[in-house]
Amino acid sequence: MKERGFWFDTEPQLNQRAVLPLLEQDITADVAIIGAGYSGLWTAYYLKQYQPNLSVVILEAERIGQGASGRNGGWLMGSFSGDVAYLNRLEGEQRLTAKAIIQATISEVAEVCAKHHIDCDLHHGGNLRVAARYPEQLANIKAELAQWRVDGFGEEDIRWLDKPELDKQVSMAEGQAALFTPHCARIHPAKLVCGLADLVQGLGVKIYEHTPVNHMAHLGDAQTQLQTPQGNVRAAILVPAVEGYLRQLSGLGRFTLPVQSLLIATEPLTDATWDAIGLANRATFSDASRIVTYGQRSPDNRLIFGARGGYGFGAKIRTEFGFDPKLFNAKFLANQSPHLLAFEGEFGFRYQLLLALFPQLKGVQITHGWGGTLALARRFAPHAIFDQSLGLGLIGGYGGEGVGAANLFARTLVDLILGRDTQLASMPWAFNASVQQVLAPWEREPLPWLAYHGMNKIFTWEDRLYSQPKSAAWQKCLAKRLANRLEGLMS
Repeated sequence: MKERGFWFDTEPQLNQRAVLPLLEQDITADVAIIGAGYSGLWTAYYLKQYQPNLSVVILEAERIGQGASGRNGGWLMGSFSGDVAYLNRLEGEQRLTAKAIIQATISEVAEVCAKHHIDCDLHHGGNLRVAARYPEQLANIKAELAQWRVDGFGEEDIRWLDKPELDKQVSMAEGQAALFTPHCARIHPAKLVCGLADLVQGLGVKIYEHTPVNHMAHLGDAQTQLQTPQGNVRAAILVPAVEGYLRQLSGLGRFTLPVQSLLIATEPLTDATWDAIGLANRATFSDASRIVTYGQRSPDNRLIFGARGGYGFGAKIRTEFGFDPKLFNAKFLANQSPHLLAFEGEFGFRYQLLLALFPQLKGVQITHGWGGTLALARRFAPHAIFDQSLGLGLIGGYGGEGVGAANLFARTLVDLILGRDTQLASMPWAFNASVQQVLAPWEREPLPWLAYHGMNKIFTWEDRLYSQPKSAAWQKCLAKRLANRLEGLMS
């Protein structure tokens, strides 16, 4: 059995769900969706809301939620990667409308879950971006806040917390101050994706598991044929909703870059430990570094923590991460060094970061380590594209912020597919065009691999220098300059 990650492993009723049948015959449908994750399921849901008589099928290569939708950090955000760049294309009331639509994503998901009785442990506690671990992070969040103000985000969107205010929310080592935004909620990813799957099946959507698409062919008569191992699907509309797995579909692969992000989970923490840490309001959190940390207090009182992941040469996708809790804890619990180099391996690195932020966790067991694949679009611009001539709809490129974005972009795509005259269909992330007209492809190897790994090494070096008080000022300055330049390379 393939790894499914923490969220399924700790919920037996989800992990032991009956496997849905695979496709074993040729069928036709109005809309064929590839992928039973958030993007595909939300697309199916809104299609059936607006046109209940549409026949919609979803083809899933593995199990529902096997990809990023069942493996993420559980941040439901009223924002998305690249949103400010889109907003900056608009002015006046149009800009305010677009901003409000983005920020309303949390309430939209919450309303659907409440209406259809999906219990995904949604808690709207906001997000804390904390200046911690080293003094330079304070300058980082000051600069970020200034830029937020320039971009038109006021006190109601993001506000400064000084140290006394921060300490009331969370106790982090070297915590200096924080930025707080209300536009984030915590969810249980597997409960949401399984709840959506049950919901759309109840609306008449047919989901086939263990049904990978081996070949796609446009038939030239407003029809697309999908070939699977034991049956074909002929449909008027095709929606590949596979995010980081787009590379596996012919003709679309180079428009996104698949990147793995990795996480760890502690054992359930005692009330005394949580009293020492805080997070009583269940805010999600990160520190203000380029390591891209992210965490939450889980519904079962664990601390979930992740950080920037890796990229495999040739856009290779990882599905196995090989975490052994017994070996990990035997090796690392005895080593409580604060230095980055003291911890080997990808999960050891995250453990070090976790201890650096929360020394209260010394001696706590790490029970799970896992990862998932996200997708980076060129210019970090998620998109909703509908090519009417091919009957092809494409959403994705969320850059690791897809829990909320999948809902927003699915709603947008459905309006484009159905020709609905709505505000969403006029948003700057909505395109009635071909994929090639909208998206720029990533370069061929080895450039993506060299750029990504060079960037990661520089970011880690910069973080290590900042974390060591005796680091020379010239080294910090050099690392910062290199990091700034490399950050631009990936856009």
